[in-house]
Amino acid sequence: MRSLLNLAILTVLLATFYGPVHRQLTVLGVLRKATDEVRLAEQQVFHKIEDTMQCEDLHYFKPSGKIFTACEDSVLPRFRWFPPLENFEGPVNSTGSIHIIDPRTMKSARLTFEDFSGPLITHGIDVLEDPNRSDAVYIFVMNHLPNKEYFQTAPRAQNVPKARSQVELFHHVLESDTVRHVRSIRHSLIVTPNDIYAGSPVSFYVTNDHFYREGFKRHIEDIVPAAKWSNIVHIQLDSLQSEQAEAGVDAKLALTGLHNNNGLGHGQSKEEILISSAISGIMYRGRANPETRNVSISDEVRFDSSIDNPSYYMDPYHTSSDDASGYVLAGLLRPINIARNHADPNGKDGVMVWYTRHNTTKVGSSVEWETRLIFEDDGKNIRSASTALLVPIEPKPQEQKKAWLFVTGFVSENIIAVEVSL
Repeated sequence: MRSLLNLAILTVLLATFYGPVHRQLTVLGVLRKATDEVRLAEQQVFHKIEDTMQCEDLHYFKPSGKIFTACEDSVLPRFRWFPPLENFEGPVNSTGSIHIIDPRTMKSARLTFEDFSGPLITHGIDVLEDPNRSDAVYIFVMNHLPNKEYFQTAPRAQNVPKARSQVELFHHVLESDTVRHVRSIRHSLIVTPNDIYAGSPVSFYVTNDHFYREGFKRHIEDIVPAAKWSNIVHIQLDSLQSEQAEAGVDAKLALTGLHNNNGLGHGQSKEEILISSAISGIMYRGRANPETRNVSISDEVRFDSSIDNPSYYMDPYHTSSDDASGYVLAGLLRPINIARNHADPNGKDGVMVWYTRHNTTKVGSSVEWETRLIFEDDGKNIRSASTALLVPIEPKPQEQKKAWLFVTGFVSENIIAVEVSL
């Protein structure tokens, strides 16, 4: 009788936890290997964009037809110092760079800094049109500075964080070759920042992708979906004119209760904010409320890998019967390997890129998503993927629509571009 009872209990437990556990193992890539998509990809023509090392994030600014990104200037320092990967061997005195990529030429151009000398350890970015002039943009860049208070203190204080991350705000006039530093922005609620979503030059959101900066509890956050300890913070500035990073900075929690909220993106409307729960493989579609400064979730889309910075592709050639608009998300083939590879310059991290849109053949009012893998690589052509976006190609009569897919990663040596069918 006792054995039957134990068997019944075990059966209930397996039935209860099989689904969530199986999904998490799938997202982590525990049993996954590269598929035929890799061999198909090897038959395509790749463009490797020169001088684009470890560019975490990409933003396509439609009015200019150009892609903005922030990159590192050498490969090795990130494997010593990069708080988002728990690399704290540094610090390193590295100054990254801001680039503009022309999809027509597949070339990257560096912008020369004005009023800024670094250091700049780059991560997430956002690009926002200057509301006062249409030929200029504001560029928000995450900067993972080392904390001097920690590294200059002997013995090292255990309660002092190693990183002192902040946001750098720049201003760029389109078609010029310079970018001017406006100010730095720092607040105690910006703890483990990852990405930025800007509503105006003085109002933006920042994700804290973890509650713990390092150690065992951080690892729990990585693998346990129930560890919903990350948050999104809203930042409001009193002024753009400040020499002190903490001056005139008001912050409040805008959203809590998500697991490893990570990348942010602009959706198909001005109000839509895209949030990725990276290690859960979930993209949330939400709304940013400018009055309350809160973020609310409307729905979610699930993927079979980790995902990072989401982007939305607006099909400029859409018709009532043929609309290729959709969401594009990049992730890792085997996120489980990051624990082993995060400090290894010779590691290999494969990638997966997903494209999802509303299933227009669905009858009824319920939302259903049509999701497919549009690119996969075993790490041979690109190592890691944190952002992917589409740039339209003018369609030819009677041919399937195509676009240039740009993919980049937090430890990739180059941004790549490949033509894909939509």
